[in-house]
Order: sequence, then C-alpha cells, then structure tokens
Amino acid sequence: MPQETPTTSWINSYVDAHVRALRSVPADKVAELVGVLRAALDGDRQIFAFGNGGSAANASHFATDLGKGASDKIGRRFRVISLNDNVSWLTALGNDYAYEDVFVRQLQNYARPGDVVLGMSVSGSSPNVVKAFRWARDNGLVTVALCGSKPGGIRDIAAHVIAIDDGHYGRVEDSHMLICHLLCYAFMELGS
Repeated sequence: MPQETPTTSWINSYVDAHVRALRSVPADKVAELVGVLRAALDGDRQIFAFGNGGSAANASHFATDLGKGASDKIGRRFRVISLNDNVSWLTALGNDYAYEDVFVRQLQNYARPGDVVLGMSVSGSSPNVVKAFRWARDNGLVTVALCGSKPGGIRDIAAHVIAIDDGHYGRVEDSHMLICHLLCYAFMELGS
C-alpha cells in the first residue's frame, strides 16, 4: 500500500470536503429549477447566465450545454445566452460606466418581464451580480442564484436560491457546475 505523503493527505482531505459540498446540493431545489427552465422553454423566454471568473466560465459552459446539447436532444430550442461572452461589450460597459454595470446594462437592452436570470457568485456579493439581480427582480424577471455559504447579497434578492454549504471557491464552483449539468442533463436524459 502506498505511503501517505503531505500532498496525498491534502488531496484526500480536499476530496472529502468536495464530496461534502456536492452532497449539500438539494435535489428538490434543483428539480424546482428544472421546472423554471421548462417554463422558460414553454413560454419562449430568454435565459441569461452570468458570473465572474470561474463563475463566468460556468455560465458560458451552461449556456452551451443548454442551448446546444439540451435543445438538440429535445428538438426544441432554449433561448439562452451567457452575458460573459461579448468581450467588446463587457469592456465598453466597464470602461464607460463601471464594472458593476457590465451585466445590468446588457439586461436593460435584452431582458423582458418573465425572462430568467441565472447568476453564479461564490461570495454572493459581487457588486455587478447583485446590481443585475436587483434590476431583474424589480423588472419582473425570474431570478435564480447559485452561491456559496455566505449570507446576504443575491441570496436575499433571488426568488430561487441554491447555496452550497462551503465557502471554498473551487469546491463551490465545482458544485455550481454540477447543478448546471444536472439542469441540462435533465432535458438530455429525461426528455422534455
């Protein structure tokens, strides 16, 4: 049997904590979000995903899986976009206004009442995400927040919240990606 080293001990501890974070994902709340997405699909509503850093990458990945994978599988098209994926617009908004406006100003152009925003933020308090959620809530959009264990921020604004019981950025972002995959694969494997 291999001898445990400080590195393998750390890896084993990390994996154990990761499993605990994944186990904190509530199946009933994810199923509820599948219903939110089904209603958006049935109502021909737009779905906007966004976040910063690793959460931005997760938002892009989610939009791809839902827009292509799930849409192809069920033969109906999700109208989904990641607000992180237009670099020229993001940088123009950040430069000409403020970085906290990069999502809300895109929503002001595109969003309509009944559309869905799905924002991801480990801290839950990123100013640009919070500002977009406030605008979305105040303008009749369905708000979905994926966040970490810290209280406040988008947890207090969103209609639908899944908070991972961890504050570690890597584990929370991985858990968010699990949720995003569950949302997409519910359509790919269970059908419409």
